[in-house]
Amino acid sequence: MKLATQKQATRGLEPKHSLKKRQRLSHILIYVILSGLLLTTIVLATSFGSVSIPFPVIVRILLNGTGLFHFVRQWDATVEIIVWQVRMPVVIGAALVGAALAVSGVLFQGMLRNPLADPFLIGTSSGAALGATIAFVLPFATFYGTFFPLTMALAFLGALVTIFFVYGIARSGGRTPVVTLLLAGVVVNAVLVALQTLILALFPREEFQLQALFNWLSGGIQVTTWLPLGSVAIVVVLGMALALSLTRVLDSLALGEESASHLGLNVERYKFVIVVTASCLTAAAVSISGLVGFVGLVTPHVMRLLLGPNHRTLLPASALGGAIFLTVADLLARIVVAPAVLPVGVFTALVGAPFFLLLLRRSRRDYRW
Repeated sequence: MKLATQKQATRGLEPKHSLKKRQRLSHILIYVILSGLLLTTIVLATSFGSVSIPFPVIVRILLNGTGLFHFVRQWDATVEIIVWQVRMPVVIGAALVGAALAVSGVLFQGMLRNPLADPFLIGTSSGAALGATIAFVLPFATFYGTFFPLTMALAFLGALVTIFFVYGIARSGGRTPVVTLLLAGVVVNAVLVALQTLILALFPREEFQLQALFNWLSGGIQVTTWLPLGSVAIVVVLGMALALSLTRVLDSLALGEESASHLGLNVERYKFVIVVTASCLTAAAVSISGLVGFVGLVTPHVMRLLLGPNHRTLLPASALGGAIFLTVADLLARIVVAPAVLPVGVFTALVGAPFFLLLLRRSRRDYRW
């Protein structure tokens, strides 16, 4: 009887073990597919432009650039210059921005326990926009831009200053209630938008490029050299590494702040770390892309539908998905009405919203927050 009971117990455990194994394999398969799609979209995006470059040539040039392959050059030398100096900074920039915004969206949604949270929820966008507006009206912006883009620097600074200001206002008695943080973000966002409008109204429009500012605010990868891209890449890589170390914290916060504190978690300290990490990622992204919306909201939800709410699997998948999403969006924005270029922020909203709503409607029964 005892032996039969043990066999029954063993058979009862087998389905759970096999289920976890199948889930692990399916997650690995999704990661492999996402990685392959990202590499394909990067190569594809590099091949399109005013000068059409065949896909196989792009592949050979990129493989030669790794130093591991040595294909015989059967193309003009200017083609390599176009690939490495003109197109690759934009394409890699789009991938970095998409990954940064997606990871930032996961962090804010996990900390705030709000499915509507996105990287711009507590004032990052308005702070970056105000910084960019100031950069456009300063008289020495052109001179400074020859060394390092002033718009990028002030947008990054404006976003970070805004986040710390909002967090400082919301903090009271050693605590930062989520509702207070959201309300402070809404109020500060309104004030900064008003200040931006005031600057545009008072400053003579003929003295700065209003159209260039509009293009920045509409969203687009504003990088043409490797120097600013390298600076952004450092911030994004470090931010993602820190975000991956916070996956268990985010899973604990999903139970509620009180339950997380009962588990021994220093809730307030980790909330501050999450806010700083997500804000740095967002600030780095918007400094070279302007205000690209919808990526940080849609991508985490799509990946959550595919992989579930576990942040250990959700964060890397969101980074890959965000990179793919924005790289494809930037490519389509450049070729749909070529030679004109659509604002990529408008494109992500117009294309991403219907796709997400369709996916959410089909999967609404399986959605888990």
